[in-house]
Amino acid sequence: MNPLRQIRSGMSIIVLNLAQIRVPGLRTILLLLSFAIVLALTTRIMLATDTASQHGTAANAQQTTSGQAPEPEAHGISQKAIEVARFRNFPITNSMILSWVVALGLILFAQLATRNMQQVPSGAQNFLEWIVEGLHNFLAGIIGPHLVDRTFWFFATIFIFILSANWMGLIPGMGSIGWGHQTSHGFKIDQPLLRGSNADVNMTFAMALVYFACWLVWALQEIGLRGFFKEIFAPKGESTGALKILMAIVFFVAGCLEVVSILFRPISLSFRLYGNVYAGENLLEAMSRLVPGFGWLIAIPFYFMEVLMGLVQALVFMLLTAVFTMLICQHEGEAPEAAHA
Repeated sequence: MNPLRQIRSGMSIIVLNLAQIRVPGLRTILLLLSFAIVLALTTRIMLATDTASQHGTAANAQQTTSGQAPEPEAHGISQKAIEVARFRNFPITNSMILSWVVALGLILFAQLATRNMQQVPSGAQNFLEWIVEGLHNFLAGIIGPHLVDRTFWFFATIFIFILSANWMGLIPGMGSIGWGHQTSHGFKIDQPLLRGSNADVNMTFAMALVYFACWLVWALQEIGLRGFFKEIFAPKGESTGALKILMAIVFFVAGCLEVVSILFRPISLSFRLYGNVYAGENLLEAMSRLVPGFGWLIAIPFYFMEVLMGLVQALVFMLLTAVFTMLICQHEGEAPEAAHA
């Protein structure tokens, strides 16, 4: 199936699902983010297709002219992180190194900003308080003040870490400094020293699993075990007689489908983030190789697009996890109050 057609079909499904969200403002935000993601993905697919065809045409022309089979050139970045060291049989990959660098940088910045707290903040303290307060107010308008007080530590941490890791992976030298060999097409990096943290599916899947465990704990704390199963399988609304039995069967079947959907959430969350970040890195590399000598110039517009996509992906991951949490933790009759809080 054509990738562009798949994106259009997925967009139609997203719009239909967003139409069911009744939280004021949330539906508009998610719809705009969906259109931005679809537009970026469509651009990536079209540019990747054009680039691949141009490389194929150039290779065929070279082979015809020389009469010799040229040395095959591997395009794109490796789909998995590369092991660069090993400590007591524990593999250390290039994506793990960047993850540690990002985490250490965030810890040092938080310590520096809060080392000497002032009543009137300035400098690093002012910047940190602006981020924290902005995220807190933003999430409170979506999931409510009660739930945000319980879960804010996770959502704020995951947003700041993903955003920092995405932007850190765009610094020149990431993926282009390391060990390699000389080919007829130039020097090829075989083992880059550093790689984007979220361009490794192990990292994104680990974050999704941590969220899934937190989601389960929050749900049980808010509504209990009985309320958890009632939220998934129990019929909604008032009905009597045969209609009540029919509705119970229908909602039980729908609950079984919901269980499957819940179990696949870590997979969808991880591959959504990994796929977009990995595709962005491949796009930048393809643009930099498009015109020899001017690749750095052609890649500049796409570089700024990836800066925006890094922010969008961090926001999407945080919003999806927050909405999933709100849907399972909301008490009956409290959803409108949370939305207008």
